Amino acid sequence: MIKDLFAPKDMTQGAPWKRIAEFTIPMFIGNVAQQFYNTADSIIVGRYIGDNALAAVGSAAPILFLLMVLFVGISVGAGIMVSQYFGAKDRENLSRTIGNCLTQTALASVVIMVIGPLASKPLLILLNTPPSILDWCADYLNIFFLGSAGFAFYNILAGVLRGLGDSFSALVFLLISTALNVWLDIVFVARFGMGVPGVALATVIAQGISAFFCLLKLLKMKDSFDLNWSALKPTKKHSMDLIRLGLPSGLTQAIFSLAMIVVQSLTNTFGEMVIACNVIVMRVDGFAMMPNFSFGAAMTTFAGQNFGANRLDRIHQGTKDGAKMAVAVSTVITIFLLFFGHHLMRVFTDTAELVDLSMRMMRILAVGYIAVAVTQSLSGVMRGAGDTITPMWISLITVVALRVPIAYGIAYFTRSDAYPTGRPESTFISLLLSWTLGAFITYIFYHKGAWRKKRVSSEVQ
Repeated sequence: MIKDLFAPKDMTQGAPWKRIAEFTIPMFIGNVAQQFYNTADSIIVGRYIGDNALAAVGSAAPILFLLMVLFVGISVGAGIMVSQYFGAKDRENLSRTIGNCLTQTALASVVIMVIGPLASKPLLILLNTPPSILDWCADYLNIFFLGSAGFAFYNILAGVLRGLGDSFSALVFLLISTALNVWLDIVFVARFGMGVPGVALATVIAQGISAFFCLLKLLKMKDSFDLNWSALKPTKKHSMDLIRLGLPSGLTQAIFSLAMIVVQSLTNTFGEMVIACNVIVMRVDGFAMMPNFSFGAAMTTFAGQNFGANRLDRIHQGTKDGAKMAVAVSTVITIFLLFFGHHLMRVFTDTAELVDLSMRMMRILAVGYIAVAVTQSLSGVMRGAGDTITPMWISLITVVALRVPIAYGIAYFTRSDAYPTGRPESTFISLLLSWTLGAFITYIFYHKGAWRKKRVSSEVQ
Protein backbone atom coordinates (compact mmCIF):
# COMPACT_ATOMS: atom_id res chain seq x y z
CA MET A 1 0.00 0.00 0.00
CA ILE A 2 2.78 2.44 0.97
CA LYS A 3 4.75 1.41 -2.11
CA ASP A 4 1.77 2.31 -4.30
CA LEU A 5 1.85 5.89 -3.01
CA PHE A 6 5.29 6.37 -4.58
CA ALA A 7 4.41 4.70 -7.90
CA PRO A 8 3.32 6.39 -11.16
CA LYS A 9 -0.49 6.76 -11.37
CA ASP A 10 -2.51 5.82 -14.44
CA MET A 11 -5.20 8.52 -14.54
CA THR A 12 -6.95 6.98 -17.55
CA GLN A 13 -8.71 4.49 -15.25
CA GLY A 14 -11.15 4.87 -12.35
CA ALA A 15 -13.58 7.64 -11.36
CA PRO A 16 -12.22 11.00 -12.65
CA TRP A 17 -12.99 12.92 -9.45
CA LYS A 18 -11.17 10.31 -7.37
CA ARG A 19 -8.05 10.32 -9.57
CA ILE A 20 -7.99 14.13 -9.49
CA ALA A 21 -8.43 14.25 -5.71
CA GLU A 22 -5.70 11.62 -5.16
CA PHE A 23 -3.31 13.73 -7.20
CA THR A 24 -4.38 17.12 -5.85
CA ILE A 25 -4.06 16.45 -2.11
CA PRO A 26 -0.31 15.62 -2.12
CA MET A 27 0.20 18.37 -4.70
CA PHE A 28 -1.55 20.87 -2.44
CA ILE A 29 0.49 19.89 0.60
CA GLY A 30 3.63 20.14 -1.51
CA ASN A 31 2.66 23.58 -2.80
CA VAL A 32 2.01 24.74 0.76
CA ALA A 33 5.46 23.45 1.73
CA GLN A 34 6.98 25.28 -1.26
CA GLN A 35 5.25 28.49 -0.25
CA PHE A 36 6.48 27.92 3.29
CA TYR A 37 10.01 28.46 2.03
CA ASN A 38 9.26 32.10 1.29
CA THR A 39 6.92 32.55 4.22
CA ALA A 40 9.46 31.21 6.71
CA ASP A 41 11.96 33.65 5.24
CA SER A 42 9.55 36.53 5.75
CA ILE A 43 8.58 35.56 9.31
CA ILE A 44 12.17 35.12 10.44
CA VAL A 45 13.33 38.28 8.66
CA GLY A 46 10.46 40.33 10.11
CA ARG A 47 10.97 38.99 13.62
CA TYR A 48 14.77 38.91 13.86
CA ILE A 49 15.85 41.76 11.56
CA GLY A 50 12.92 44.15 11.11
CA ASP A 51 10.25 45.53 8.78
CA ASN A 52 12.79 47.07 6.38
CA ALA A 53 14.41 43.69 5.85
CA LEU A 54 10.94 42.27 5.20
CA ALA A 55 10.43 44.95 2.56
CA ALA A 56 13.80 44.02 1.01
CA VAL A 57 12.78 40.38 0.55
CA GLY A 58 9.48 41.47 -1.02
CA SER A 59 11.09 43.95 -3.41
CA ALA A 60 13.47 41.27 -4.65
CA ALA A 61 10.73 38.74 -5.43
CA PRO A 62 9.48 40.11 -8.80
CA ILE A 63 12.99 40.13 -10.29
CA LEU A 64 13.62 36.63 -8.99
CA PHE A 65 10.44 35.38 -10.67
CA LEU A 66 11.28 37.10 -13.95
CA LEU A 67 14.70 35.50 -14.32
CA MET A 68 13.40 32.06 -13.36
CA VAL A 69 10.80 31.77 -16.14
CA LEU A 70 13.16 29.58 -18.17
CA PHE A 71 12.67 26.82 -15.63
CA VAL A 72 8.94 27.34 -15.43
CA GLY A 73 8.63 26.90 -19.18
CA ILE A 74 10.72 23.71 -19.29
CA SER A 75 8.77 22.32 -16.33
CA VAL A 76 5.36 22.87 -17.91
CA GLY A 77 6.47 21.50 -21.28
CA ALA A 78 7.96 18.48 -19.52
CA GLY A 79 4.78 17.76 -17.57
CA ILE A 80 2.61 17.89 -20.69
CA MET A 81 4.87 15.67 -22.79
CA VAL A 82 5.47 13.16 -20.00
CA SER A 83 1.76 12.84 -19.21
CA GLN A 84 0.76 12.34 -22.85
CA TYR A 85 3.52 9.84 -23.64
CA PHE A 86 2.85 7.99 -20.39
CA GLY A 87 -0.86 7.84 -21.20
CA ALA A 88 -0.03 6.56 -24.69
CA LYS A 89 2.38 3.94 -23.21
CA ASP A 90 5.17 5.26 -25.49
CA ARG A 91 8.32 4.26 -23.56
CA GLU A 92 10.92 5.49 -26.07
CA ASN A 93 9.55 9.02 -26.41
CA LEU A 94 8.89 9.19 -22.67
CA SER A 95 12.54 8.32 -21.97
CA ARG A 96 13.91 10.84 -24.45
CA THR A 97 11.60 13.56 -23.15
CA ILE A 98 12.83 13.13 -19.57
CA GLY A 99 16.48 13.01 -20.71
CA ASN A 100 16.10 16.18 -22.78
CA CYS A 101 14.48 17.91 -19.78
CA LEU A 102 17.56 17.24 -17.66
CA THR A 103 19.91 18.50 -20.36
CA GLN A 104 17.94 21.70 -21.01
CA THR A 105 17.70 22.39 -17.29
CA ALA A 106 21.46 22.15 -16.86
CA LEU A 107 22.02 24.60 -19.71
CA ALA A 108 19.38 27.04 -18.43
CA SER A 109 20.90 26.94 -14.94
CA VAL A 110 24.25 28.09 -16.29
CA VAL A 111 22.57 30.98 -18.10
CA ILE A 112 20.80 32.16 -14.95
CA MET A 113 23.96 31.85 -12.82
CA VAL A 114 25.77 34.18 -15.23
CA ILE A 115 23.05 36.70 -16.08
CA GLY A 116 21.31 36.94 -12.69
CA PRO A 117 24.06 38.53 -10.56
CA LEU A 118 24.93 40.98 -13.36
CA ALA A 119 21.35 42.18 -13.79
CA SER A 120 20.05 42.26 -10.20
CA LYS A 121 21.30 45.62 -8.90
CA PRO A 122 20.66 47.63 -12.11
CA LEU A 123 17.08 46.31 -12.15
CA LEU A 124 16.56 47.21 -8.49
CA ILE A 125 17.77 50.76 -9.14
CA LEU A 126 15.53 50.99 -12.22
CA LEU A 127 12.55 50.02 -10.06
CA ASN A 128 13.10 52.88 -7.60
CA THR A 129 13.98 50.50 -4.78
CA PRO A 130 14.53 52.63 -1.64
CA PRO A 131 18.27 53.09 -0.86
CA SER A 132 17.65 51.81 2.68
CA ILE A 133 16.95 48.30 1.39
CA LEU A 134 18.83 48.25 -1.94
CA ASP A 135 21.93 46.35 -0.79
CA TRP A 136 19.87 43.77 1.10
CA CYS A 137 17.76 43.15 -2.01
CA ALA A 138 20.83 42.72 -4.19
CA ASP A 139 22.52 40.29 -1.79
CA TYR A 140 19.34 38.24 -1.53
CA LEU A 141 18.98 37.97 -5.30
CA ASN A 142 22.63 37.20 -6.02
CA ILE A 143 22.71 34.22 -3.67
CA PHE A 144 19.51 32.85 -5.23
CA PHE A 145 20.87 33.18 -8.75
CA LEU A 146 24.21 31.56 -7.95
CA GLY A 147 22.35 28.63 -6.39
CA SER A 148 19.64 28.47 -9.02
CA ALA A 149 20.46 24.90 -10.13
CA GLY A 150 18.76 23.42 -7.07
CA PHE A 151 15.60 25.43 -7.64
CA ALA A 152 15.64 24.58 -11.34
CA PHE A 153 16.18 20.85 -11.07
CA TYR A 154 13.62 20.44 -8.28
CA ASN A 155 10.91 22.17 -10.32
CA ILE A 156 11.74 20.28 -13.51
CA LEU A 157 12.04 16.86 -11.87
CA ALA A 158 8.92 17.42 -9.80
CA GLY A 159 7.14 18.34 -13.05
CA VAL A 160 8.25 15.04 -14.56
CA LEU A 161 7.02 13.11 -11.51
CA ARG A 162 3.67 14.88 -11.70
CA GLY A 163 3.39 14.05 -15.40
CA LEU A 164 3.78 10.40 -14.39
CA GLY A 165 0.95 10.87 -11.90
CA ASP A 166 3.28 10.69 -8.88
CA SER A 167 2.66 13.78 -6.77
CA PHE A 168 3.40 11.95 -3.51
CA SER A 169 7.16 11.45 -3.95
CA ALA A 170 7.78 15.12 -4.68
CA LEU A 171 5.71 15.95 -1.59
CA VAL A 172 7.83 13.80 0.73
CA PHE A 173 11.10 15.23 -0.62
CA LEU A 174 9.80 18.77 -0.34
CA LEU A 175 8.63 18.32 3.26
CA ILE A 176 12.11 17.13 4.21
CA SER A 177 13.79 20.11 2.58
CA THR A 178 11.22 22.52 4.04
CA ALA A 179 12.03 21.40 7.58
CA LEU A 180 15.72 21.83 6.76
CA ASN A 181 15.05 25.28 5.31
CA VAL A 182 13.35 26.52 8.47
CA TRP A 183 16.13 25.11 10.67
CA LEU A 184 18.85 26.71 8.53
CA ASP A 185 16.94 30.03 8.53
CA ILE A 186 17.00 30.11 12.30
CA VAL A 187 20.66 29.04 12.49
CA PHE A 188 21.93 31.48 9.86
CA VAL A 189 19.84 34.49 10.92
CA ALA A 190 19.12 34.13 14.64
CA ARG A 191 22.35 32.43 15.72
CA PHE A 192 25.01 33.56 13.24
CA GLY A 193 23.48 36.98 12.45
CA MET A 194 23.88 36.60 8.68
CA GLY A 195 20.79 38.75 7.99
CA VAL A 196 18.97 38.68 4.66
CA PRO A 197 21.77 36.78 2.82
CA GLY A 198 21.47 33.99 5.39
CA VAL A 199 17.81 33.52 4.50
CA ALA A 200 18.62 33.17 0.80
CA LEU A 201 21.47 30.74 1.50
CA ALA A 202 19.21 28.52 3.65
CA THR A 203 16.61 28.28 0.88
CA VAL A 204 19.17 27.51 -1.82
CA ILE A 205 20.64 24.64 0.21
CA ALA A 206 17.23 23.16 1.02
CA GLN A 207 16.04 23.32 -2.58
CA GLY A 208 19.20 21.61 -3.79
CA ILE A 209 18.55 18.71 -1.43
CA SER A 210 14.96 18.29 -2.63
CA ALA A 211 16.23 18.22 -6.23
CA PHE A 212 18.74 15.50 -5.33
CA PHE A 213 16.00 13.31 -3.85
CA CYS A 214 13.82 13.76 -6.94
CA LEU A 215 16.68 12.65 -9.18
CA LEU A 216 17.28 9.54 -7.07
CA LYS A 217 13.58 8.68 -7.36
CA LEU A 218 13.59 8.98 -11.15
CA LEU A 219 16.71 6.82 -11.43
CA LYS A 220 14.79 4.01 -9.70
CA MET A 221 11.72 4.15 -11.97
CA LYS A 222 13.13 1.77 -14.57
CA ASP A 223 9.78 0.04 -15.10
CA SER A 224 8.33 3.17 -16.74
CA PHE A 225 11.22 4.63 -18.75
CA ASP A 226 14.97 4.45 -19.42
CA LEU A 227 17.21 7.20 -18.09
CA ASN A 228 20.62 6.66 -19.72
CA TRP A 229 23.22 8.61 -21.72
CA SER A 230 21.31 8.00 -24.94
CA ALA A 231 18.18 9.63 -23.46
CA LEU A 232 20.21 12.61 -22.22
CA LYS A 233 21.49 13.39 -25.72
CA PRO A 234 19.53 16.41 -27.06
CA THR A 235 17.27 15.65 -30.03
CA LYS A 236 15.70 18.25 -32.25
CA LYS A 237 12.22 16.77 -32.00
CA HIS A 238 12.02 16.54 -28.21
CA SER A 239 13.86 19.80 -27.59
CA MET A 240 11.56 21.67 -29.98
CA ASP A 241 8.45 20.09 -28.43
CA LEU A 242 9.63 21.17 -24.97
CA ILE A 243 10.19 24.70 -26.25
CA ARG A 244 6.93 24.79 -28.21
CA LEU A 245 4.88 23.66 -25.23
CA GLY A 246 6.92 25.31 -22.50
CA LEU A 247 7.70 28.69 -24.06
CA PRO A 248 4.11 30.03 -23.90
CA SER A 249 3.89 29.06 -20.22
CA GLY A 250 7.29 30.59 -19.58
CA LEU A 251 6.19 33.75 -21.38
CA THR A 252 3.01 33.75 -19.31
CA GLN A 253 5.10 33.71 -16.14
CA ALA A 254 7.33 36.39 -17.65
CA ILE A 255 4.26 38.54 -18.29
CA PHE A 256 3.16 38.09 -14.70
CA SER A 257 6.66 38.87 -13.46
CA LEU A 258 7.03 41.97 -15.64
CA ALA A 259 3.65 43.17 -14.43
CA MET A 260 4.77 42.52 -10.85
CA ILE A 261 7.92 44.53 -11.49
CA VAL A 262 5.98 47.43 -13.00
CA VAL A 263 3.44 47.36 -10.17
CA GLN A 264 6.27 46.93 -7.62
CA SER A 265 7.74 50.15 -8.98
CA LEU A 266 4.41 51.84 -8.15
CA THR A 267 4.27 50.14 -4.74
CA ASN A 268 7.79 51.38 -3.94
CA THR A 269 6.58 54.98 -4.27
CA PHE A 270 4.14 54.41 -1.39
CA GLY A 271 6.98 53.91 1.12
CA GLU A 272 8.40 51.15 3.30
CA MET A 273 5.17 50.54 5.25
CA VAL A 274 3.16 49.76 2.12
CA ILE A 275 6.02 47.69 0.68
CA ALA A 276 6.06 45.57 3.86
CA CYS A 277 2.25 45.33 3.71
CA ASN A 278 2.49 44.07 0.14
CA VAL A 279 4.97 41.38 1.24
CA ILE A 280 2.64 40.15 3.99
CA VAL A 281 -0.44 40.09 1.77
CA MET A 282 1.41 38.30 -1.02
CA ARG A 283 2.69 35.68 1.42
CA VAL A 284 -0.84 34.98 2.64
CA ASP A 285 -2.03 35.17 -0.98
CA GLY A 286 0.53 32.50 -1.85
CA PHE A 287 -1.10 30.07 0.56
CA ALA A 288 -4.62 31.01 -0.54
CA MET A 289 -3.66 30.33 -4.15
CA MET A 290 -2.19 26.90 -3.44
CA PRO A 291 -5.42 24.89 -3.86
CA ASN A 292 -6.05 26.60 -7.18
CA PHE A 293 -2.55 25.89 -8.48
CA SER A 294 -2.82 22.31 -7.21
CA PHE A 295 -6.09 21.69 -9.04
CA GLY A 296 -4.63 23.33 -12.14
CA ALA A 297 -1.62 20.98 -12.07
CA ALA A 298 -3.88 17.99 -11.42
CA MET A 299 -6.07 18.89 -14.39
CA THR A 300 -2.99 19.25 -16.62
CA THR A 301 -1.79 15.74 -15.75
CA PHE A 302 -5.29 14.25 -15.90
CA ALA A 303 -6.03 15.82 -19.28
CA GLY A 304 -2.56 14.97 -20.63
CA GLN A 305 -2.72 11.28 -19.80
CA ASN A 306 -6.28 10.90 -21.05
CA PHE A 307 -5.55 12.90 -24.18
CA GLY A 308 -2.60 10.61 -24.89
CA ALA A 309 -4.93 7.63 -24.40
CA ASN A 310 -7.59 9.31 -26.60
CA ARG A 311 -10.16 9.38 -23.75
CA LEU A 312 -11.93 12.69 -24.39
CA ASP A 313 -15.02 11.48 -22.56
CA ARG A 314 -13.03 11.23 -19.33
CA ILE A 315 -11.55 14.69 -19.87
CA HIS A 316 -15.00 16.32 -20.04
CA GLN A 317 -16.24 14.60 -16.90
CA GLY A 318 -12.97 15.25 -15.07
CA THR A 319 -13.12 18.95 -15.96
CA LYS A 320 -16.54 19.27 -14.34
CA ASP A 321 -15.43 17.38 -11.25
CA GLY A 322 -12.16 19.27 -10.87
CA ALA A 323 -13.70 22.73 -11.36
CA LYS A 324 -16.43 22.04 -8.79
CA MET A 325 -13.91 20.90 -6.19
CA ALA A 326 -11.64 23.87 -6.87
CA VAL A 327 -14.46 26.42 -6.52
CA ALA A 328 -15.70 24.80 -3.31
CA VAL A 329 -12.26 24.89 -1.68
CA SER A 330 -11.63 28.50 -2.75
CA THR A 331 -14.99 29.56 -1.34
CA VAL A 332 -14.04 28.14 2.07
CA ILE A 333 -10.67 29.92 1.92
CA THR A 334 -12.32 33.22 1.02
CA ILE A 335 -14.69 33.02 3.98
CA PHE A 336 -11.81 32.16 6.32
CA LEU A 337 -9.69 35.11 5.13
CA LEU A 338 -12.54 37.58 5.51
CA PHE A 339 -13.22 36.60 9.11
CA PHE A 340 -9.85 35.45 10.46
CA GLY A 341 -7.24 36.96 8.14
CA HIS A 342 -5.95 39.43 10.76
CA HIS A 343 -4.59 36.52 12.81
CA LEU A 344 -2.44 35.50 9.85
CA MET A 345 -1.10 39.05 9.47
CA ARG A 346 0.11 39.07 13.08
CA VAL A 347 2.37 36.11 12.37
CA PHE A 348 4.61 38.39 10.30
CA THR A 349 4.75 41.52 12.43
CA ASP A 350 3.75 43.03 15.79
CA THR A 351 3.22 46.46 14.24
CA ALA A 352 -0.52 47.15 14.67
CA GLU A 353 -0.64 49.69 11.84
CA LEU A 354 0.95 47.20 9.43
CA VAL A 355 -1.47 44.43 10.47
CA ASP A 356 -4.50 46.69 9.88
CA LEU A 357 -3.21 47.92 6.52
CA SER A 358 -2.50 44.36 5.36
CA MET A 359 -5.96 43.15 6.37
CA ARG A 360 -7.60 46.03 4.50
CA MET A 361 -5.82 45.00 1.31
CA MET A 362 -6.61 41.30 1.80
CA ARG A 363 -10.35 42.05 2.00
CA ILE A 364 -10.09 43.51 -1.51
CA LEU A 365 -8.50 40.35 -2.93
CA ALA A 366 -10.38 37.60 -1.04
CA VAL A 367 -13.34 37.05 -3.39
CA GLY A 368 -11.02 36.87 -6.38
CA TYR A 369 -9.73 33.45 -5.35
CA ILE A 370 -13.00 31.89 -6.51
CA ALA A 371 -12.48 33.37 -9.98
CA VAL A 372 -8.92 32.05 -10.06
CA ALA A 373 -10.25 28.54 -9.24
CA VAL A 374 -12.17 28.58 -12.52
CA THR A 375 -9.21 29.94 -14.49
CA GLN A 376 -6.71 27.42 -13.14
CA SER A 377 -8.96 24.38 -13.63
CA LEU A 378 -9.89 25.16 -17.24
CA SER A 379 -6.41 26.40 -18.18
CA GLY A 380 -4.99 23.18 -16.73
CA VAL A 381 -7.12 21.12 -19.10
CA MET A 382 -6.09 23.21 -22.10
CA ARG A 383 -2.39 22.89 -21.21
CA GLY A 384 -2.70 19.15 -20.65
CA ALA A 385 -4.09 18.81 -24.17
CA GLY A 386 -1.09 20.74 -25.52
CA ASP A 387 -2.72 24.17 -25.91
CA THR A 388 -0.41 26.49 -23.99
CA ILE A 389 -0.93 29.43 -26.36
CA THR A 390 -4.49 30.29 -25.31
CA PRO A 391 -3.70 30.69 -21.58
CA MET A 392 -0.74 32.87 -22.56
CA TRP A 393 -2.90 35.28 -24.55
CA ILE A 394 -5.49 35.44 -21.80
CA SER A 395 -2.74 36.36 -19.32
CA LEU A 396 -1.41 38.98 -21.71
CA ILE A 397 -4.85 40.60 -22.02
CA THR A 398 -5.75 40.55 -18.34
CA VAL A 399 -2.37 41.58 -16.95
CA VAL A 400 -0.88 43.97 -19.51
CA ALA A 401 -4.06 45.49 -20.92
CA LEU A 402 -6.00 45.59 -17.66
CA ARG A 403 -4.09 45.24 -14.40
CA VAL A 404 -1.16 47.60 -14.97
CA PRO A 405 -3.14 50.49 -16.52
CA ILE A 406 -5.84 50.26 -13.85
CA ALA A 407 -3.29 50.21 -11.02
CA TYR A 408 -1.56 53.34 -12.28
CA GLY A 409 -4.86 54.96 -13.24
CA ILE A 410 -6.39 54.55 -9.79
CA ALA A 411 -3.16 55.74 -8.16
CA TYR A 412 -3.10 58.82 -10.39
CA PHE A 413 -6.70 59.85 -9.77
CA THR A 414 -6.52 59.31 -5.99
CA ARG A 415 -3.52 61.54 -5.33
CA SER A 416 -3.97 63.91 -2.42
CA ASP A 417 -2.05 65.60 0.36
CA ALA A 418 -2.40 62.45 2.47
CA TYR A 419 -1.51 60.19 -0.50
CA PRO A 420 0.83 62.19 -2.78
CA THR A 421 1.47 59.18 -5.06
CA GLY A 422 -2.09 57.81 -4.85
CA ARG A 423 -3.89 55.32 -2.64
CA PRO A 424 -2.13 51.97 -2.12
CA GLU A 425 -5.41 50.10 -2.72
CA SER A 426 -4.89 50.73 -6.43
CA THR A 427 -2.57 47.73 -6.91
CA PHE A 428 -4.97 45.31 -5.18
CA ILE A 429 -8.13 46.52 -6.92
CA SER A 430 -6.43 46.09 -10.29
CA LEU A 431 -5.41 42.55 -9.37
CA LEU A 432 -8.97 41.60 -8.39
CA LEU A 433 -10.35 42.93 -11.68
CA SER A 434 -7.75 41.06 -13.75
CA TRP A 435 -8.58 37.78 -11.97
CA THR A 436 -12.29 38.21 -12.61
CA LEU A 437 -11.91 39.01 -16.30
CA GLY A 438 -9.42 36.17 -16.68
CA ALA A 439 -11.96 33.64 -15.41
CA PHE A 440 -14.62 34.91 -17.81
CA ILE A 441 -12.35 34.79 -20.88
CA THR A 442 -10.93 31.37 -19.96
CA TYR A 443 -14.45 29.94 -19.64
CA ILE A 444 -15.33 31.20 -23.14
CA PHE A 445 -12.19 29.78 -24.80
CA TYR A 446 -12.51 26.44 -23.03
CA HIS A 447 -16.02 25.95 -24.42
CA LYS A 448 -14.90 26.98 -27.90
CA GLY A 449 -12.88 23.75 -27.81
CA ALA A 450 -9.83 24.56 -29.98
CA TRP A 451 -7.68 22.74 -27.39
CA ARG A 452 -9.23 19.42 -28.48
CA LYS A 453 -7.21 19.56 -31.72
CA LYS A 454 -3.79 19.83 -30.03
CA ARG A 455 -1.28 17.01 -29.58
CA VAL A 456 2.34 16.76 -28.51
CA SER A 457 3.16 15.04 -31.81
CA SER A 458 1.59 12.89 -34.46
CA GLU A 459 2.96 9.85 -32.62
CA VAL A 460 0.47 10.27 -29.80
CA GLN A 461 -2.76 8.87 -31.21
